[in-house]
Amino acid sequence: MDALKWRRGRVLALVAVLAVLAAAGGGGAGEAQEDEPGDTDPGAEGEAAEGGGEGPFTIAVSNTLVGNGWREQMICSVQAEAAAEGDVDQVVVFNENGAAPEQIRHVEQAISQGVDALVINPSSTTELNSILEEAVNQGLIVVAVDQALDVEGVYNVTNDQEAYGRLGMEWLAEELGGQGRVVIMNGIDGAPANEARRAGIDAALQAYPDIEVVQETFTGWDFSVAGQQALDVLNADPEIDGIWTSGTDYTVANAFETANREPVPVVGADTNAFQALLLEGAPGAAVTNPAIIGGVGTDIALKVLRGEEVEANTLLEPQVWDAETSRDQLEATYSEELDGSASTTLSVDPYTSFSPEELRACEPVG
Repeated sequence: MDALKWRRGRVLALVAVLAVLAAAGGGGAGEAQEDEPGDTDPGAEGEAAEGGGEGPFTIAVSNTLVGNGWREQMICSVQAEAAAEGDVDQVVVFNENGAAPEQIRHVEQAISQGVDALVINPSSTTELNSILEEAVNQGLIVVAVDQALDVEGVYNVTNDQEAYGRLGMEWLAEELGGQGRVVIMNGIDGAPANEARRAGIDAALQAYPDIEVVQETFTGWDFSVAGQQALDVLNADPEIDGIWTSGTDYTVANAFETANREPVPVVGADTNAFQALLLEGAPGAAVTNPAIIGGVGTDIALKVLRGEEVEANTLLEPQVWDAETSRDQLEATYSEELDGSASTTLSVDPYTSFSPEELRACEPVG
């Protein structure tokens, strides 16, 4: 899979990269649907919901997981959508490894720099609430992508993470005939998406009492870590029947060859290298989780800034692809031009307007 490289080119939008020093304080496919607003309705109150302005606008994006191809693609999709929509003059990128304290600083910087909207992949379900409420009260449009938040005035634009966990585990349980010993390889403990996926797994397992979870790990959504963890599990336990991963998939699938073990079904995401393995005959299934959710969030933010009416919550519904039932989708979306850890979904109707070529032309930050 080393031949799968991200094609680097010109950045699609002007990017200001925040370099944070230690001394300064120190993760197309799926039908899109907009939910009816519940208790959290950004249109209910707060300056952020008013919009109605004219560009050009400044958009910021906040990410706290660096070196992950999915997150790089998420940032690139923000840049690509901002360039494609035509009324953004700058994209400010806050990009560093960290957690809530670092991301709180990102939001504070966005407020002080006077950006118009912030697209944020939140690192916590609760620790960002206060600073995000302050941002909304000061008129900043805030869109949480990939992982939903319950903060008044914040728009949620997410892949349905609970469905991601449930659908993948249901596929695995059915593939194993309803019984077997499985390993669950989570992402980051406490991350909103991880918690939602785990809840989906629990819901699925209620219908399969003979599926035994023999081990759980936390990979930090790091592909190299996941591969080593899988190798350790395989070397220690000769009776593993299946593995569910939170998207760190192809290195887990490759671990079977390294361990000289017969492969068993692996559930992963729509990562490019994993899809290649499925097409080559590796047992498993991909549950779609488009990284270009960042571009969808950018579209929602710009609609609000222009005064258009949008719902509080927008969900992308995942699909399950395997080589037996969905080979056409796997073949149509796999690309030799994408990095192995990149999502193969390159557009989401009716939200994204950039072309696949424009997305690939982005040079990942960090």
